[in-house]
Amino acid sequence: MTATTAAAHDALVLYGETFASRLLLGTARYPSPRVLERAVALAQPCMLTASLRRQGAGGLDPSQGIWPLLQKMGVPVLPNTAGCHSLQEAITTAEMAREVFETPWIKLELIGDDYTLQPDTLNLVAAAEHLIKQGFQVLPYTTDDLVLCQRLVDVGCQAVMPWAAPIGTGKGPINPYALRTLRERLSVPLIVDAGLGLPSHACQVMEWGFDAVLLNTAVALAQDPVAMAGAFADAVRAGRNAFLAGAMTPQDSAQPSTPVLGTPFWHHA
Repeated sequence: MTATTAAAHDALVLYGETFASRLLLGTARYPSPRVLERAVALAQPCMLTASLRRQGAGGLDPSQGIWPLLQKMGVPVLPNTAGCHSLQEAITTAEMAREVFETPWIKLELIGDDYTLQPDTLNLVAAAEHLIKQGFQVLPYTTDDLVLCQRLVDVGCQAVMPWAAPIGTGKGPINPYALRTLRERLSVPLIVDAGLGLPSHACQVMEWGFDAVLLNTAVALAQDPVAMAGAFADAVRAGRNAFLAGAMTPQDSAQPSTPVLGTPFWHHA
């Protein structure tokens, strides 16, 4: 199969479910619901993340808050446990989100540090293991630590979501070595979540072989969120296609693009 044919048949598979897009979008911090709706329409993400805590004053009433807009857009919803700081809080929030959003999918966030919003690496595996045993399809937000990510796979996570940089910083991949090591060592789908700020960042990690990216702040806080959503969608596709095509091997010295063998002697005069 050629790279062109492979790209045409390429699809993201998570927990046995196939998705046409390799871009996931968050739904927070947009200037207005209308801007969010237009950004989603242009980017065509495979999932939209939403927090149970963003439901309106109606509490858990799904007719309130952002839920009606999500239903209208017709994109699969990935609830998250954003803002949870304890094992039990994350588990309880996930269980409530399953009822409200009517899905077993959950993006597991368990925060260990309020300043960096770094995941609680000591309790994340236990939380993931518990939720998987309860029938959840868990996508854990984690650091780029290889051992931690492997433990998440060991307890049943069929995909892992390592950060590129702390949430909302937009710095892009701050530890390329760690991310590329993850890609080399783990065979499950890897979704870069948090810290991407530019379409070039998304293209880069996709070129490294990552399976998808999740964005929120980089799109929502852009001067033109709709145009930026489209730019990221293009970058994700370009990076994936480049990975499938196979990049040339970097060389230490210049290499002529036009062979000189057989060129008439007078051309060298």
